[in-house]
Amino acid sequence: MLAPEFITSDWFNADNAAKLADYRGKVVVVEVFQMLCPGCILHGIPLAQKIQRMFPADQVAVLGLHSVFEHHAAMTPVSLNAFLQEFQVTFPVAVDAAGEGHMPQTMEAYQLRGTPSLLIIDQKGELQAHHLGQVSELQIGAEIATLIASGRNALQADAISETASGCESGRCTV
Repeated sequence: MLAPEFITSDWFNADNAAKLADYRGKVVVVEVFQMLCPGCILHGIPLAQKIQRMFPADQVAVLGLHSVFEHHAAMTPVSLNAFLQEFQVTFPVAVDAAGEGHMPQTMEAYQLRGTPSLLIIDQKGELQAHHLGQVSELQIGAEIATLIASGRNALQADAISETASGCESGRCTV
């Protein structure tokens, strides 16, 4: 099942509003955060920045989702822009659209319970992992590497099946 598209009100560090579909073929790592969340500042954002630096951009995309469910008046777009500059966040960051209650729309669509949350979406656009709180760098690295490798294996299998389309009586011809 495809991961839900983000429902956003604004984007930072991006030329235009991105869609998850724009990233098909890549592993997508989404750091869901609030700029006044200590766990986000100490763990979530630094982890997302390390992932962005460590993995090739043609294989892994890192996105941020600023999902405000408390202190709404303090977390304005102007404040977020200053935060992103201060913490040198360079990956695209979406602002989760406000919901009916206190829960933002994308946060609700993913049934997130808080921040920091880290989502990993595979090359086909399917949600593969959802972590809440501090996560081991080793664990996340292994999860991402496994998805990259499985994506390569799927491409190789597709190429083999296309090449072997002339198989008859146990013999395959090109």
